[in-house]
Amino acid sequence: MSRMHADPSSARSVRASVLIPVKNGGELLGEVLDAVLAQQAPWPFEVIVMDSGSTDGSVQAVRERGIRVETVAPSEFGHGRTRNRMAAMALGDFLVFITQDAKPAGPHWLAAIVSACEAEPSVAGAFGPHLAYPRARHVTHRELAQHFAGFGSNLSVVRLEDPERFAVDPGYRQFLHYFSNNNSCIRREAWERVPLPDVMFAEDQTWALRAIEAGYAKAFAPDAVVYHSHDFGIWETLQRNFDEARSFNIYFGYRLQGSLWSALTSGGYLAKRDLDWLHEAGLHGWRLIKNAAYMAVIECARVIGQFLGTHHASLPKPLLRMVSRDQRLQRKGLE
Repeated sequence: MSRMHADPSSARSVRASVLIPVKNGGELLGEVLDAVLAQQAPWPFEVIVMDSGSTDGSVQAVRERGIRVETVAPSEFGHGRTRNRMAAMALGDFLVFITQDAKPAGPHWLAAIVSACEAEPSVAGAFGPHLAYPRARHVTHRELAQHFAGFGSNLSVVRLEDPERFAVDPGYRQFLHYFSNNNSCIRREAWERVPLPDVMFAEDQTWALRAIEAGYAKAFAPDAVVYHSHDFGIWETLQRNFDEARSFNIYFGYRLQGSLWSALTSGGYLAKRDLDWLHEAGLHGWRLIKNAAYMAVIECARVIGQFLGTHHASLPKPLLRMVSRDQRLQRKGLE
């Protein structure tokens, strides 16, 4: 195991920089930081936190652990902008991004994600899977497991090999540009050529699309696992999916829900899927009915958020501000 703090005199020895944007991280932040500091790597690494106005003692928690902490005004925070700022001050050849609620699942997470990014010289970035926290809903566990199973169980490297399919097949494009800065590693040389975009949302996938189009490859690191999950309530689910659908429409041209009928049909399918999963988990009788009904409302909120996000251009500005969770968090300083 080798760990160090940012020291210009040791710049050449730092292999990786773990970069964590923070705002009111709460108790979980301490667990995340401790898990990062416990990493066993065959080379030195540094940890840098960028705080954007915490009021809950997060900065003190970082400093108590001897970790370098920088600050940025909440009004200056941006998902890509702030991460670029951290990358510019980092010393590592590999820039490893996690969020304040993404906890490495084991002591070899860092070595695994950097190793994946080193798999081939053409790899611009690597990402690893997310596990739901043990306390998360059963449906959340199943969704995350199903999603990351789609990338396989072995280290893989993908690149744009079929331009014609890329141009007409949204599924193929989405597979190629999926990336998550909740658990990612970007090669510094690639970042210098293709920095993270300064966008409202989905800076990670927008970056991956640009990297893929620039000729780089992308790697999946199945052994670089973090715990990261959210059991959003009804309104938060709608807001989150609004932000995602709007960003996918703006930056990728996708229409996640083209019509209200398609949205409701999707909601019905998801509600039936959740019912099946809950039944498989051993729920019966009233417990099954109660949980399935709640998840049906959650799924309805999901698809309505996607529908509104897809049609964001026709919505009045007051409604846009109300339904965007990301903008609300930034305005209130809770990002």
